[in-house]
Amino acid sequence: QVQLVESGGGLVQAGKSLRLSCVVSGRTWYSMGWFRQAPGKEREFVAAISSTSVSTYFADSVKGRFNISRDNAKNTVYLQMNSLKPEDTAVYYCNALERFHPPRPFGSWGQGTQVTVSS
Repeated sequence: QVQLVESGGGLVQAGKSLRLSCVVSGRTWYSMGWFRQAPGKEREFVAAISSTSVSTYFADSVKGRFNISRDNAKNTVYLQMNSLKPEDTAVYYCNALERFHPPRPFGSWGQGTQVTVSS
């Protein structure tokens, strides 16, 4: 019922910034989250935002560097990534959250967008 299309990934140098976008189709009145998965590793939580942008929280690994926002009129959620590190290299996914905290994503995932940070 929810379709997700991520975009904005690419190859960047360490220390630079990148902004990811996620367009959500279908039901949009949910909390949203960003997740990432590096090769050979499990998918991990990155950031979450409530349905009305009142609340956000982040994984410790990105706190202070990343920010999450949304524009409900555009059905879009964003992940602003600053001071990127090589360890941030991963495929990034967005998803609606059935539970805000701890994050519980719905079972369907989009294609994701690749972020590669070179040193």
